[in-house]
Amino acid sequence: MTSVDTTIQRIRLTGKPSSSDALCTTDLVESPWNFDAVPGYGPGSSMSDVIPTGAPRQGVLPEEYRTASADELDRRIRHAKGVLGDRLVILGHHYQRDEIIRYADFVGDSFQLANAAQTVPSAEAIVFCGVHFMAETADILAQTGQSVILPNLAAGCSMADMADIDSVASAWAELERIYGTEPDAQGRQPIVPVTYMNSSAALKGFCGQHGGIVCTSSNAQTVLEWAFERGQRVLFFPDQHLGRNTAKAMGITPEQMPLWNPHKPLGGNTEQQLVDARVLLWHGFCSVHKRFTTDQIDRARIDHPGVRVIVHPECPMPVVDAADEAGSTDYILTAVAAATEPTTFAIGTEINMVSRLAAEYPQHTIFCLDPVICPCSTMYRIHPGYLAWVLEALVRGEVLNQITVEPGVASTAKIALERMLAARPAG
Repeated sequence: MTSVDTTIQRIRLTGKPSSSDALCTTDLVESPWNFDAVPGYGPGSSMSDVIPTGAPRQGVLPEEYRTASADELDRRIRHAKGVLGDRLVILGHHYQRDEIIRYADFVGDSFQLANAAQTVPSAEAIVFCGVHFMAETADILAQTGQSVILPNLAAGCSMADMADIDSVASAWAELERIYGTEPDAQGRQPIVPVTYMNSSAALKGFCGQHGGIVCTSSNAQTVLEWAFERGQRVLFFPDQHLGRNTAKAMGITPEQMPLWNPHKPLGGNTEQQLVDARVLLWHGFCSVHKRFTTDQIDRARIDHPGVRVIVHPECPMPVVDAADEAGSTDYILTAVAAATEPTTFAIGTEINMVSRLAAEYPQHTIFCLDPVICPCSTMYRIHPGYLAWVLEALVRGEVLNQITVEPGVASTAKIALERMLAARPAG
């Protein structure tokens, strides 16, 4: 199976998609540096999301990298890796294009990669081929003297940007006014903050300061159980869908999970709704996983009788309910790898990962629920041209695009991350 990037470039060369291919935007055929000076996340799943003021932007990529052929970039990247040796580790997120993954020393989800970097203490430079919040987490967990580099500073995350520290602090102040700050008879606080890994270091630090914790899509239920042992309620941000799907599986009703819209008084709720709440869900979402629908699942079942539908828990609740299974990227990978008989899988997660699974497991029929090619906009900002640029700079002794978390924020964020590490799912 050809890579997603190759498919998109074939469309560019032919001027039209094949009968089985369609793009969410024709801008995908353009190189990412064409959008570095344009406000927004770039073409792809989050292209319509409003980028916050002050979000990092990437400067102009030198012409030699913009005009280099794929073969030349491959030669230069491999040469730089060879020169740097053990002083370098490259991390590649599952949602990166194949043309980047081929150079990664470790491939995984955001937290797996942050942990993987810690297994290479000799690495002076950690090049994180992912998005901004991931590089921040790697910097928080990195050792003294290690530099974390994001090849393209415009590789942010629209979901992470939907919850900023000022908005969360303001919401917290309103909630403390309603709930008070005194623990109940069991010693539980009125509310405990829980942030998803897909959030800024500042929000992880906020949780560390306020008795809260970080969660991943793999341990979200364990983390909520941890939070309910310590609090009467949970403020869950920034992804409403992961919070809702996890809490529902724990027996919490939709009425007990009001949505908090930071642009409305009381988040758009009445005081009584907030008093009755068990989980307050931030008005955030992943633009990739929001694209999946129950109609797509219905179509997959019609076209492929006996299909096994697996979706990510960042998908809307009706989609998770209609699927056969829901789980993290690691869950999806494990499920496909463990299938002993040829199986048809319809998978609801980012297209690059699904395409890669289809290539790695040809004994199965594996396809993305969404028939439209619409990769994660911000992951797609990482291109071999940017990787070659930062690696060749390292060879010259220059550190470009370094991501650094302020020490005060890093220390409290690390507290919340350590709590997460201790919250291991049973079994």
